[in-house]
This record gives sequence, C-alpha cells and structure tokens, in this order.
Amino acid sequence: MTPEEQRALLGILVQAALCDGQKADSERQFIRELAQQLDATAGSTHLAQAVQDALLQRVTLAQAVQTLTQPAHRQLAYEWAVAVCDADGLTSSAEKAFLSQLKAQLGLAADRSVADAEAQTHSVAAAAYAAVQNTPASDTPDLAPPASAATAHAASTAVDSAALDKMILNYAILNGALELLPQSWASVAIIPLQIKMVYRIGKAHGITLDQGHIREFLATAGVGLTSQYVEQFGRKLLGGLVGKAGGRLLGGLAGQATGMAFSFATTYALGQLAKRYYAGGRVMSTELLRQTYQGLLGPAKTLQQQHLGDIQARARTLDATEVMRLVRG
Repeated sequence: MTPEEQRALLGILVQAALCDGQKADSERQFIRELAQQLDATAGSTHLAQAVQDALLQRVTLAQAVQTLTQPAHRQLAYEWAVAVCDADGLTSSAEKAFLSQLKAQLGLAADRSVADAEAQTHSVAAAAYAAVQNTPASDTPDLAPPASAATAHAASTAVDSAALDKMILNYAILNGALELLPQSWASVAIIPLQIKMVYRIGKAHGITLDQGHIREFLATAGVGLTSQYVEQFGRKLLGGLVGKAGGRLLGGLAGQATGMAFSFATTYALGQLAKRYYAGGRVMSTELLRQTYQGLLGPAKTLQQQHLGDIQARARTLDATEVMRLVRG
C-alpha cells in the first residue's frame, strides 16, 4: 500500500468510528492511540495526518474510497470498518447506514465473500457483547473487600488450585490462538473471554462478580480494555496494510508472533493475578495489584514459548462458529 492508500484506509476507519454522531472522548482517544501505535510501528507520520483529516472532515468518504483502487484494499477497508462499528458489540442504525453507503461506494455490494466476512464479524461481536452483558451488572463497582471477605477467603481454601491453573492456561492458549487468525472478528472475542475467565475465578472462590467489578479490577491492575483493543486492532490493521491475498491478511510472521505473545501473556498474567486476589480475600492495594500483574507478565511470556505448539494447534480448530460457542458457553 502506498502512503496515500494507507491514509485513505485509516480515514475510512475514523469515519466509521464516528459515524454514530456521538464523537465521545473515548472514541477520540481510541483513534488517537491507534494512530500513534501505527505511526510508531510504520515509522512515519502520515497515518496521524489521516486521523486529523477525518476528524476535521478535510477528506470525504467518497474521496477516501476513490484513492483505494485495488479490490483487495477495498475489501480490507470494508472488513475493518465493520469491525470498528462492531467494537462495542452493537451496530446502531447510523452505523448500519454508514456501512451500507461505504459498501456501495466501494463497489462491494455483490461480493459474496465480503458479505460472509461481515456476517461473521456481526455474529462474533454480538455473542461477545451478550456474554459480557449477561454478567450481572452493578451501578457501584467497588474493589474494596466486602464485609464477608473473611468468609470468602475461608471458602477459597477448598478451591482446586491446579484446576484453576489449567483453566487459566487454556484461556491464555485460546487468546493466543485468536491472534493467529487473520479475520478481523478474532480480536473482538479476546477481551470478553478475559472477562469470563475472571468471572469464573471469582466464582470458584465463592464470589459472584458483576461486570462493573471485573472491568474495574482490570483497569486497577493496569489492563485497560481500550488499550488492549488498540494493541490488537493496530497489529492486525498494520498487517493488512502490507497486503492481502486469498482472503487472508499478510501481516508477516513477526507481527503474528508479537500478537500471540501479547494476548497469551496478558491473559495468563491476569488469570494468575485474579487467582491470588480472590484467594487472599480481596485485600490487595491498587499499587500491589499493578506490581503483581507486571511481575507476572515476564514468566507468562516465557511460558508462551513453551506452549507455542499448543497455541498453533488451537488456532487450527477455530472458526467463527467455534469462537461464538466459546464466548457464549
């Protein structure tokens, strides 16, 4: 892809992120972080310029589309626009209208492979969103230990530690495998699977967690949901900028290895942190939580190398249907 084509592609994605008209600070921050990550990896500044062009409406959607002349680049732009609109699991009427307009302008309305990819992304995103929302909600998440902390801690002594370790490792292998998949929908499932893992660890210790608590737990430990998604999205998008053939993104082995190590390590370290936190009666301070998490990342990266074959084998068993089953299950 030429620099002009890269700018056009990223500009389309920015417009996809903002097409619902909300232009929330979180969306702007997401786009800003994505541009910074891509620039740092690509070693240039033209991608950041694309973000500014889109935010200030200096480049229209039609102009961006006209810059993408190769069918593979047009298909890539649409698949990732769908992923952006589905990032929160729900596609609003404004986002549906934007995608319909984009598909028509890209000349992809009759492309069956594009329709199939879109359907898969919608399905996985919807399943991931439902899985997170089905975790009991709370208006007042609080990381402080509950009044029954001593009871919960006592109950944790009956927990099968080896079984929890195996479950955590399996989640880490699964999320590492998802990074090896080229499809845009694969990254959508990683964070919901991490949330489900933490929920199961808490429940094993006699604590039924709500989604607000889990999200705050992740944020307190320094595992930001937005930053994780930016990491995953940016890596795969950058891989897509390199080229595309046969419906598969060509990001290179180095990019795949980086993504796999990142998702495996963060998932494994997060699982072990949750295990210690809930087994200890939820009395870790914010600083201790973060220090412990950072200390677990190093060994997790080493462990990833030992399970490389398992991750690759797991990736060969995954498709959209299987991922939806795992997220829902």
